[in-house]
Amino acid sequence: MVIAQLGASEQAIRGMQQFLTDSTWDDAAILRRHWQEVAVDLDDAGGMLIVDGSDFPKKGTHSVGVKRQYCGQPGKIANCQAGVFVAYAGPHGTTLLDRRLYLPREWVEDSAFAEQRAKCRIPADVTFQTKNDLALAMVQAVLASQALRCRWFLADEAFGRDTSLLDAIAEVGLWYLVEVPLDTAIWRDDAPAAITPQAGFGRLPATAWTRYTLGDGPKGRRIADVVVQRVRAQRDGQPSGDGRLILRRDPETGEQKAFLSNAPASVPPARLVAVSGMRWPIEQCVEVAKQELGMGDDEVRSWTGWHHHMTLVILAHFFLVRLQRRLKKSPGVLSLEQVCLLLSVLLPLPPRRLEDVLDQIAYYQPRRAAARTSHHQRTERWSADMDALGGCRSRPVAPPIKA
Repeated sequence: MVIAQLGASEQAIRGMQQFLTDSTWDDAAILRRHWQEVAVDLDDAGGMLIVDGSDFPKKGTHSVGVKRQYCGQPGKIANCQAGVFVAYAGPHGTTLLDRRLYLPREWVEDSAFAEQRAKCRIPADVTFQTKNDLALAMVQAVLASQALRCRWFLADEAFGRDTSLLDAIAEVGLWYLVEVPLDTAIWRDDAPAAITPQAGFGRLPATAWTRYTLGDGPKGRRIADVVVQRVRAQRDGQPSGDGRLILRRDPETGEQKAFLSNAPASVPPARLVAVSGMRWPIEQCVEVAKQELGMGDDEVRSWTGWHHHMTLVILAHFFLVRLQRRLKKSPGVLSLEQVCLLLSVLLPLPPRRLEDVLDQIAYYQPRRAAARTSHHQRTERWSADMDALGGCRSRPVAPPIKA
């Protein structure tokens, strides 16, 4: 935990863990107030709600929602927790609004997980929800609060391929612009087609593409060749509603992406293209939160602890965004990482007493010893299994022992 890195005593560490896990403060009410504060700095008539998933690798099996599943951080199947987040973006900046922990179906419905559910204090009324269900619930909550003006809904293809989600987003009055797989079926001129130029539209001539500047991204200015076409979405094999298809091609690599939007015909193509390049800010928010704010460094295992921890991270992120805006008249634009560096000087840590350092060492030493013992036991069991099977005994790569 971050508090441990600040040199706090064992008592302070336990106090923070209790604050996250056992305290009954209402994180939902705090987030609603947070949205009101975000409106003061970032509210805009063209505000965008961006949803994305983020995963948190875990070594053990005791943390709430942990399972071997696809984990985006290493890019493979791994032991991890999965969260879904929503951010607000506009011309004044971007920050996180809400978070939900994804519980795999067996965690909710399998009787074999009953003991783990009890230990992790999962409320009895929690039911299984897909990541897309969680995203929709968060969007609906933000809209119901009326704290922020919202016009657009943005998401990657994990959400964009879900036509039920898109229909629900349209019903609440948002214009969606989502990435979709390149084999998505659509209708063009009342005839079914596929999105890719190679599959359904035929190979588009060079004159069909228009070069656009997508704006500044995390690695600088972004350029793309784009085609915008009127299409109709497909529902149950039939055309349904008018929309726009945005095909985007990287002029250097040739990589193509496809986006669908239900924005009305009055929205010009240039605006659609600009919005299609605005999903990356939520990725940047999460990256800053993980690197600077300890988003993935919690040492809590419960349902409440996870949500409390993420709530505090969200508040800390917006604190940095607000401070960044207050300093906007300084030479150049400060990044959030630079704001953190500035705070490390303006808010110096108190002197560390020897007693506190010794308390901290005493807190971690038995945990490190237990981790080593567990690691050696696993290795010995593996070696015994290999001996019994007569197999190769090359030692597996062991994960680093967490302090």
